[in-house]
Amino acid sequence: MLRVRCLRGGSRGAEAAHLIGAMVGRAVAGWAQRALQSTSSSAAAAQHRVLEEDPVTEAAPHACPVSAYNEWDPLEEVIVGRAENARVPPFTVEVKANTYEKYWPFYQKYGGQPFPKDHLKKAIAEIEEMCNILRQEGVTVTRPEPIDWSLEYKTPDFTSTGMYCAMPRDILLVVGNEIIEAPMAWRARFFEYRAYRPLIKDYFRRGAKWTTAPKPTMADELYDQDYPIRTVEDRHKLAAQGKFVTTEHEPCFDAADFIRAGTDIFVQRSQVTNYMGIEWMRRHLAPTYKVHIISFKDPNPMHIDATFNIIGPGLVLSNPDRPCRQIEMFEKAGWRVVKPPTPLIPDTHPLWMSSKWLSMNVLMLDEKRVMVDANEDTIHKMFESLGIQTIKVSIRHANSLGGGFHCWTTDVRRRGTLQSYFH
Repeated sequence: MLRVRCLRGGSRGAEAAHLIGAMVGRAVAGWAQRALQSTSSSAAAAQHRVLEEDPVTEAAPHACPVSAYNEWDPLEEVIVGRAENARVPPFTVEVKANTYEKYWPFYQKYGGQPFPKDHLKKAIAEIEEMCNILRQEGVTVTRPEPIDWSLEYKTPDFTSTGMYCAMPRDILLVVGNEIIEAPMAWRARFFEYRAYRPLIKDYFRRGAKWTTAPKPTMADELYDQDYPIRTVEDRHKLAAQGKFVTTEHEPCFDAADFIRAGTDIFVQRSQVTNYMGIEWMRRHLAPTYKVHIISFKDPNPMHIDATFNIIGPGLVLSNPDRPCRQIEMFEKAGWRVVKPPTPLIPDTHPLWMSSKWLSMNVLMLDEKRVMVDANEDTIHKMFESLGIQTIKVSIRHANSLGGGFHCWTTDVRRRGTLQSYFH
């Protein structure tokens, strides 16, 4: 198989790859022409129509629509999720392990049903305003397709209804010119990729590389059916022992457990990302990228970006409630580790799928601009002390669905080049 990457910078390797691609393309075109001449004119015309409908062209070296190497280069294009038709996931073992006990009655009552109507309406309006502000800041915004998530589906291994396409960060990871579709680990999210396929196909046709990680069966063997959760202390103990609700039966991961810093990518083993999934990513991205496993004192690890959020070259926000066990590794590399202030979100506000630390789940528009919660005054001051301008937006109701600005987005294109920031 010949794989040709579209690159932002020219190089002998890229030129050679494009030359080989062109040679192969001419050879295939010649074969196709001879084959078509031997068929009827009507069949040839039908084939021509198909090719016209779905052209796949080789992009010019500077025209790839997908390119992002880190979390802070100037943002040019972003996918923003949708809350439309969002439904509460069924209360299965993997959902129980990722949620807090105070919300279990909510899942038991509403699992498989829509989120509360008024709350969802406000969340949708907040995300629309977020999109408007991104456009005002010069960012191109694309959205996934609205889908009816109420439909029940059945595989040979399980039955479920869907959830939403609110958090593209969970399912899509852009590494250089490649979009990687994560396999996911919740049964309610098995078919979530369908909402993004029109977008991904468009990027692919315009030159991006597109990879879908191995899809797990999500059979019972992927989950510890007797995962012993009773208290927060239980969670701490199990996490410290390296025990999670997902087993190593088959690879699984959510894209949001990975965070990029040029040639170095950091990942945590979590309730939704297992070591097999991490190893698949390590082999897939080698040798250009190095994948580092890091861990935290976290009773419920799921998605790294509200625990450890890299916001600039050698600059990271590290959650003080979930300290990184390998933090000395970053300090020795000369990184500045900043502990964000305690979130201000009130206890009365429902956070069905996340913690208050979504306050640090920010989106960098570039090194000097950050999209941040309008209600979090203390973190505004922190960013100002770092010389970073805050773009304030309120998405409190959208937070309830499980994500902040970083979760609600996937950066498709940032203006920058591949560099090493971790030595």
